[in-house]
Formats: sequence, structure tokens, C-alpha cells
Amino acid sequence: MGAPQAAGRVDCHKVKCVALTFDDGPGPYTDALLHHLEVHRARATFFVVGRNVAANPAPVRKAYAAGHEIGSHTWSHPDLTKLTATRVRLELSRTDEAIKAAIGVAPKLVRPPYGAVNGTVRLQTTRPMVLWNVDTLDWRLRDSAKVVRKTLASVHPGSVILFHDIHPTTVRAMPRILKSLSKRGYHFVTVTRLFDGKPPGTVYGLAHAGHHL
Repeated sequence: MGAPQAAGRVDCHKVKCVALTFDDGPGPYTDALLHHLEVHRARATFFVVGRNVAANPAPVRKAYAAGHEIGSHTWSHPDLTKLTATRVRLELSRTDEAIKAAIGVAPKLVRPPYGAVNGTVRLQTTRPMVLWNVDTLDWRLRDSAKVVRKTLASVHPGSVILFHDIHPTTVRAMPRILKSLSKRGYHFVTVTRLFDGKPPGTVYGLAHAGHHL
């Protein structure tokens, strides 16, 4: 049983690594996703919505216990750039409390909904804001075969890949994605592991053109 833990300690300077990230859960398909990840000894990062965690903490506990990383995706998934500084802090603090109640620790990473960040938002937390550099468009495609093709055509070493585990089509695509990328020699690691334990202040800050960070 030592291999899964070892998978989380790979040296991404020496092997090809990608970070699979899943937004908007937990949801009804998160347990199935966790099974697929376990089969492939993959580690992922879940950017969870606070109110979903409060309503259904069990999948978050299960993910954390399996070695996955849990990050904040705010309490109610608003565009933070349209909120006051006080409201931004509340969105983050309520989510921190829900996650801490579920797994015992507050999240160390934040993913702003829609990748929307401005100076005001950035000042409300010292934690890394994690965007992405591969958008699978799974939220729009809603087709497993298309999600597989889009992902496999876009991935490169160091990718932070955006998925949403609230869509059954995404979860059904994962076995083929994991198998194909494994054959290409990729290791699946958390965002923190990808950045050697020290993600920069804004990870992939140019994922969304027009959001100046």
C-alpha cells in the first residue's frame, strides 16, 4: 500500500507532472471520481464550494484522507471582482470554516470563480490564487469523448488542468484521460506538489487574458 503515497512525492523536476484540478464540488459524482483516481494512483486538487461542503462534507473528508488537496472555491461561487473587500473576505472565511469542520484544517489555496481576480480581491488573502493553463471546456462540452480529446490535445508537462466534478460526463471521461496520460509517462500530483511545496502568489496568473494580476 506504499505506492499511492509515493505517487504524491514524485520529483516534478525529473518526471512529467500535471495537476488535475476539480471545481465546484463536492457533488453526486465526487465519490466515483475518487475511485477512478485511486485506481490510477493519482493525486488531485479539489477546489470546493463552501456551501456544498457544509451540506455534504463526507466526500471532502474522503478525498483529503486519500491524499488529495482541498482548496477554496469560495462559499457561493460569485465573481469576486464584483464584490466589496468585506464580502470577498466573508466568501473566503465561511469556506475556510466549512472545510476546517470537514477535514480539520483550513485550505492553503484559493481558486477564484471564473478565474476573476483584481487588485482588491488579491489583497484579501495571502494565499496563492490558483488559476489554470489548460481549460478542458468540460462545463460547456458535456460530452465525455470530447472532454477526453480536448484534454489529451492540450496537456503538457506542468499543466494545471481545469475540470468540474459536478458533471457526470467529466467523471466518465476520467478513466480514459488517466490511462492515456499514464501511458505518456505523466504523474498526477497536487498543485502544491507541482510547485515543489511553494506555489507562487498567483499560479498561472495569465490563464485569463484581461485579468491583470
